[in-house]
Amino acid sequence: MKQHFTLHRLPADARIPNEVLQSSFYWIGKTDEELSVVCESHIAVSSVQCSEAWSCFKVCGPLDLSIAGVLAGLTAVLRDAQVSIFALSTFDTDYIMVKTDVFSVAKNALKAAGYILQVGRFE
Repeated sequence: MKQHFTLHRLPADARIPNEVLQSSFYWIGKTDEELSVVCESHIAVSSVQCSEAWSCFKVCGPLDLSIAGVLAGLTAVLRDAQVSIFALSTFDTDYIMVKTDVFSVAKNALKAAGYILQVGRFE
């Protein structure tokens, strides 16, 4: 079953909601201007701004940090298919989020370009 995610923007000094930390998948980014949280859509987060209905592709990893161009290649294919992305990176791999309503378009574009997609909890 495909998971759905919501992207949240909170004030830079906001606390991370405890419910987010209990989730099996979340991503947090903090700067001096904002706190961004990506989590499963069923988790209620009181945010300044949010964008709902995102799905996720996982780049098969772990990837060596010295490998160049992995994300660039994937995003170029999606750009050519006119699919906007929200990219997340961890130490081991990358994740590409696309709006759920264009997930099939993105999936087909990546497959047509020769990418092998991991079937799993994100799809």
